[in-house]
Amino acid sequence: MSIEQTTFSFPTLIRYGAGARQALADFATREEVRRPLLVTDPGLVSTDAYRLVAAEMDRVWPGAWARFTDVHPNPLEADVEGAWRAYQEGKCDSVVGLGGGSALDAAKAVRLKAAFPDLALADVPLGKLPKRLIPMGAIPTTAGTGSEVGRSTVITIERWGRKGVFGGPPMMPNLAILDPELTVGLPPHLTAATGMDALTHAIESYVCPVFHPMCDAIALEAVRIIREYLPRAVADGSDLEARGQMLIAASMGAVSFQKDLGAAHSLAHPLSTEFGTHHGLANALVLPHVVRFNGEVDTRQYARVADALGLPGSRDPAAAVADFLAAFNARLGLPGQLREVRIPRESLPKLAAKAIQDGCHQTNPRPCTEADLLTLYERAW
Repeated sequence: MSIEQTTFSFPTLIRYGAGARQALADFATREEVRRPLLVTDPGLVSTDAYRLVAAEMDRVWPGAWARFTDVHPNPLEADVEGAWRAYQEGKCDSVVGLGGGSALDAAKAVRLKAAFPDLALADVPLGKLPKRLIPMGAIPTTAGTGSEVGRSTVITIERWGRKGVFGGPPMMPNLAILDPELTVGLPPHLTAATGMDALTHAIESYVCPVFHPMCDAIALEAVRIIREYLPRAVADGSDLEARGQMLIAASMGAVSFQKDLGAAHSLAHPLSTEFGTHHGLANALVLPHVVRFNGEVDTRQYARVADALGLPGSRDPAAAVADFLAAFNARLGLPGQLREVRIPRESLPKLAAKAIQDGCHQTNPRPCTEADLLTLYERAW
């Protein structure tokens, strides 16, 4: 039996804990940051989280930072171009992303523009990224995408008519700040949806058929943490322990999916680009059906996931996990079917045609055809 070579890497510097936003001062010193651009979304500007971070930036860079606050919920190429203009006009030398995955992804993409200022984002040669991009600090205000530790950004490209994934090791932020005080204002429904995004990352990466035992261990622990703490965070947004544990779990989910993901993400991405469905909610709606689909050919691959969910000794682990996920969604107050979020049934073939173009299903444990993806949409509808 031959043993293929592979690479394991967990290099992100993470500052965790209540008040961890104060690490921006260390970021300024270590990365020699003098004029950062803060990238966020308009919904965050009126929140306590924004005010706390803005106050810290005023302390670290008084009168010497710029801002771009117009990132869409599913970031567009136009958002990146707008942020890049703000970066240039502000004569900035770095970026700080604040918000959910959309804001963090837009901030990451600004780094690509800084490296290739004359190219459209879709034309950036990812195989030729410089070893070092402009410095970036990432401050999540949701516990879902884990973009703060990820090596890619997901942006909707107009000429492609779909989301594009742009990634490479240099894309990883220089510092991730996990401050639970910045997540207490997140409403219950968004807490639930973003938490299910993190759970989808952990489950899909674990069953992804790529050899990475360290990511597997991290994924399973993330599953356990989310099972225990997500209901608490939804029930009581001021529960700092639950909020902090969910931030940790979200980062762990993103670390684990350096293995890659699966069919749930290929199904979820078109729901966001075509209908604006929140990415975490889209994952929550399709994941139980993907687990059942995969379990039709190998149910035992979900045995340790079932254990992490508190379902030991299941005779059919995939079915047990799928049943748990459907019930967990309901417990968290999330809808259970695509029709409940106004996805027209007649749109399913078009969605399947988009989903097959998404690369995530290529590392699904069970190969998928366009017909399979349509069937999964129909089951979820």
